[in-house]
Amino acid sequence: MPKLADYRQIAAGKVRSIHEVDDKLLLLVASDRISAYDHVLTTPIPDKGRVLTAMSVFWFEKFADLVPNHLVAWDDPRIPAEVRGRALLVKRLDMVQVECVARGYLTGSGMVEYQQSGAVCGVELPPGLVEASELAEPIFTPATKAEIGSHDENVSFEVVVESVGLDLATRLRTATLDVYAAAREFARSRGVVLADTKFEFGLDADGTLVLGDEVLTPDSSRYWPADGYEPGRVQPSFDKQYVRDWLTSAESGWDRATDTPPPPLPDHVVAATRARYVEAYERITGLSFDDWIS
Repeated sequence: MPKLADYRQIAAGKVRSIHEVDDKLLLLVASDRISAYDHVLTTPIPDKGRVLTAMSVFWFEKFADLVPNHLVAWDDPRIPAEVRGRALLVKRLDMVQVECVARGYLTGSGMVEYQQSGAVCGVELPPGLVEASELAEPIFTPATKAEIGSHDENVSFEVVVESVGLDLATRLRTATLDVYAAAREFARSRGVVLADTKFEFGLDADGTLVLGDEVLTPDSSRYWPADGYEPGRVQPSFDKQYVRDWLTSAESGWDRATDTPPPPLPDHVVAATRARYVEAYERITGLSFDDWIS
């Protein structure tokens, strides 16, 4: 049985690390780290990496006929025991350097941009929309990939065209909106609103567009309970919004405007955040998280 140290680490992000298995395969490892406001917090969320991995496997398998993806295996002897349950064996791709975001509702950075300009990523929206308004149809709102500690920057479709060409930009937009639409419909059947999500794509040796990274997890998506959805206010969510809210509360004592790192999370915030991640997985998939491999 291999050890993680046997595979050379070739990249690391806020939550994941990527390791080289051979010239065609990589190991994508999810940690229990959590990031907020461009900081990686010092307090991990137990089982978060396993939730992200299990959720990605569910969606990759569900939409395998809709768009090709990079998943090779999630339970394989080449996956070291020490990361079993939170690691995927995936195809090596030439990753496209664009964050592909689909929005069906107005919130987050999209809401901020709309309030400033009446548009999001160059897409004009009607006047009078409020926090959490459902859009008439989902929109493609790409972003540039940022280094750790920096913000992804929302850009227009035209900027993507300048970066990767019209053909690839159009393929990215079509695939993003197709997968989002299918996922949103399925989530709705589970009593969950999929407000927005972020995808990453790569190209294989044949030039085929392939869905990579993680997919439709609580880290890359906003999931809201459908039964409490009400436009005009910030929605409760099955993601790290609970952490963000605590960090900006009086209890944390942290000033986001300073360069001071955020404080450690208290036990009650850790437990509540873990519960939200697990609930998101179980609501969406209909499966018990206790049955996921460990």
